[in-house]
Amino acid sequence: MSGTLGVARTHLVTALRERVTLFWFLVFPVFLLVLLSAVFGRIGEQGGVQFEITVIDLDRGQPREFSDLVLGLFSEMAAPPQEGGEPLFLLTLPPADADPVRFLDEERRQLQRGGRAAVVVIPDGFSRAVTARLGGLASGTGDAADDAAKLRIHYSQGTVASEMAAAIIEQMLAGVDREILRRFGALDEERAIRTETTWVGGGDAETSYIDFLLPGIILMGFFTNGLFGIPGSILFARDRRVLRRYWVTPLGVPRYLLGLSIGHLALCALQFGLIFGIGRFALGASVSFRSPAAVAFLALAAATFTALGFLIASLARTGHAGMAIANVLNMPLMFLSGLFFPIAGLPAALVAIIRANPLTYLGEGLRAAVGVEAGTTSTLLLVGVPLLWIAVSSAIAVRKLRWDVAR
Repeated sequence: MSGTLGVARTHLVTALRERVTLFWFLVFPVFLLVLLSAVFGRIGEQGGVQFEITVIDLDRGQPREFSDLVLGLFSEMAAPPQEGGEPLFLLTLPPADADPVRFLDEERRQLQRGGRAAVVVIPDGFSRAVTARLGGLASGTGDAADDAAKLRIHYSQGTVASEMAAAIIEQMLAGVDREILRRFGALDEERAIRTETTWVGGGDAETSYIDFLLPGIILMGFFTNGLFGIPGSILFARDRRVLRRYWVTPLGVPRYLLGLSIGHLALCALQFGLIFGIGRFALGASVSFRSPAAVAFLALAAATFTALGFLIASLARTGHAGMAIANVLNMPLMFLSGLFFPIAGLPAALVAIIRANPLTYLGEGLRAAVGVEAGTTSTLLLVGVPLLWIAVSSAIAVRKLRWDVAR
């Protein structure tokens, strides 16, 4: 047993002495945690997401009832919801002496540059056209009256903030449409479809981004540790013909791998303590990992990535080849797992990678275990897919792993 613990101690001390290891396994996860929480840390908080909206009122006729209704709604959304809070919209209106056409052109350019999330135009004659249509007076007026009764929403396609703002505005205008019908007596409240909204999986309080992010960063640390640390230790030791000396000692192959695994788990424990401490005490995370389920998923993650490291070591011929394989797998598996951001609406080819990715299941399982979000995947899959990776990787490693440079 002393020999096994000696291998574990050697692996841990060697990893902590190397500057590259310290950066990628300890410094980089902490840096990424601080950076992402600083950039996106207000997601999920009141006022944390704001959209710069421009409303241009071109309606110069009378009456102005419905133009004022639209303007009032946007002004209400641009007002702070409560004392100390921040509004959802930052509203821009044209100056009184501005040329409407030039102002609209400038705002459209701002929209293309990302300076605006949406531009809403109230056309000339809007209120009169709406009144005519609903009052049955628009027959025979042609397409011009129909165009005047339409609000125009300009947004930047492919820009997430702009598309989100457009969706919110459309929901707002659905409420305006309902109010217009009510005023004309065309809305039958008794016959309207009623809805009931229920929040699922969020608990009483909204989940902050740092609570969502922290489990993902911890898993990322474990992942990079196993992906680079394990094969690096084995392959570079083999390249230097260090491993040959182990096999002529009473230590043996199984005890060597066991000692390497223990050292890897110890390094994961150090990673967890550092990242969790900074997340809790420096960044204000409130998530707890005390539950047995959370501890089980952390242990399962460490074991899964250890086996993945053994797999890479068994497939690579040299240490540099092992690092190349690790780099090829690193980014796709990490970012197609939902560790940093929720994943939805991706192409089918990427969905296939997500479903085969053990990080996807470990991330969802760990977040469900700590109460950050309600898991939608069965426990059988959350545990079974990582266990399958462990079994397959270990089987291949036992069969393919070579302990000497000679092939």
